[in-house]
Amino acid sequence: SHCCPVEFLGFSFLDLLPELHLRHFKWLGLLESKMNDRKIIELEQGWEFMEKGITKLKRILEGLPEPPFSSEDYMMLYTTIYNMCTQKPPHDYSQQLYDNYKQAFVDYLKDTVLPSLREKHDEFMLRELVNRWSNHKVMVRWLSRFFHYLDRYFIARRSFPSLSEVGYTCFRELVYQEISGKAKDAVIALIDVEREGGQIDRALLKNVLDIFVDIGMGPMDYYENDFETPMLEDTAAYYSRKASSWILEDSCPEYMLKASFGTVSKLLSYFLMVKSLFYILLLFMQSEERLKKEKDRVDHYLHSNSEQKVLEKVQNELLLVYENQLLEKENSGCRALLKDDKVEDLSRMYRLYSKVPKGLEPIGSIFKQHITDEGTALVQQAEDAALSKVGMPQL
Repeated sequence: SHCCPVEFLGFSFLDLLPELHLRHFKWLGLLESKMNDRKIIELEQGWEFMEKGITKLKRILEGLPEPPFSSEDYMMLYTTIYNMCTQKPPHDYSQQLYDNYKQAFVDYLKDTVLPSLREKHDEFMLRELVNRWSNHKVMVRWLSRFFHYLDRYFIARRSFPSLSEVGYTCFRELVYQEISGKAKDAVIALIDVEREGGQIDRALLKNVLDIFVDIGMGPMDYYENDFETPMLEDTAAYYSRKASSWILEDSCPEYMLKASFGTVSKLLSYFLMVKSLFYILLLFMQSEERLKKEKDRVDHYLHSNSEQKVLEKVQNELLLVYENQLLEKENSGCRALLKDDKVEDLSRMYRLYSKVPKGLEPIGSIFKQHITDEGTALVQQAEDAALSKVGMPQL
């Protein structure tokens, strides 16, 4: 299939068509003045003429050789619908035309759109889906104008779904319901590629996710249920794996320390304390950087409603799940940072945990204990110094 810009369809008065009415065209005035004398248009005859216009539109959308619509083409199609809807019963074919309008979308989606999507996979399928959705919106726009008289009178009186709503519902029920699962998997796979440092087409993902949003015609249910929920589950699983691998970097050396002895043990103990502290700080830096990247991801192609949910998943997996390990480790946790006056790293820890509900409470407890211990030590030092001056034995 080929992308079809709207201008390929015809002329510049596209945006004025809904405001046009038969009385605005003098050459159609005769039809209005002699409405009672005009020849009856039977359903088969009138629909055959409309099908020619619909086929012309489909060919243009498919990029096939076809001259654009002229103003005369449009007015003849509009007039045919107008005449068939204003004939006296039993020749008022409004209901039949409304049904045929829907069937025109159903046939095109089943015969052309779905086969083109089924034969493609992964990123190629996503590109085809974006193209087909773009073409479908053009088709809805034009057909709803050919059949505009139905919207103005028949549909308004019966409280039926509008022509635009019918067109979009057809795409949702026939195409979206079948393809959305594959599209969701392909998008999440590309997001994980980007998380690993790969380059992806962000504009493509933005266009695909706009379909998940637009298909609901207002409510966000389809985006949230069909994409956002699985994406958040994948985000949690991804960062759970990452956090596990970063934490495990520090477990093997600790095991070796328990198996060693003597002077070697003391030297190795010091080395492992430094190494342990390095990995903890690395995890904090990784967490801060990953949060920035996930926010950037939302800004570029995820819906803004997803931002807080994504960040909460990342914070939970990188910070909360391993909170005790990160903060309580004897040689590399929060106490070690306080003891060694690691102001920059403590600031990073504060920034990260301040965004997590009750995240600062454990840090506050450790800080309180640190102040108590340091104060007690200073008091003890002062007492020892005073006792040494008077020659009394220290406790």
